[in-house]
Amino acid sequence: ANALEAKGRDIVHLEIGQPGFPSPPHVVDAGVEAIRGGKTKYSNPSGTPNLKLSIAEYVTRTRGVETSPDQVVVGPGAKPGLFFPTLALVQPGDEVIYPDPGFPTYRAMIEVA
Repeated sequence: ANALEAKGRDIVHLEIGQPGFPSPPHVVDAGVEAIRGGKTKYSNPSGTPNLKLSIAEYVTRTRGVETSPDQVVVGPGAKPGLFFPTLALVQPGDEVIYPDPGFPTYRAMIEVA
């Protein structure tokens, strides 16, 4: 897509994982403040308590589903959330339907399972 765009083609970018806009200033400021405040180490891999509480409150408020922080798991992206259940549920010989075109690792995770 980038090569075609460089040649002057009008390309609508639908790549996965990259937003089509710059980070909002308040997000940039919060990140810089966190780094300056010493938050440069790994955190709990399932999410910090404050983040899990905020997510639970948001889900309760916006979805009408009572949610508690212990029901929230934060992950590093969608791939582990798709890969681990696939690994647990798909057996050799199973038929798996996935979007194509789609994210390149969909097929690979199915083949590994």
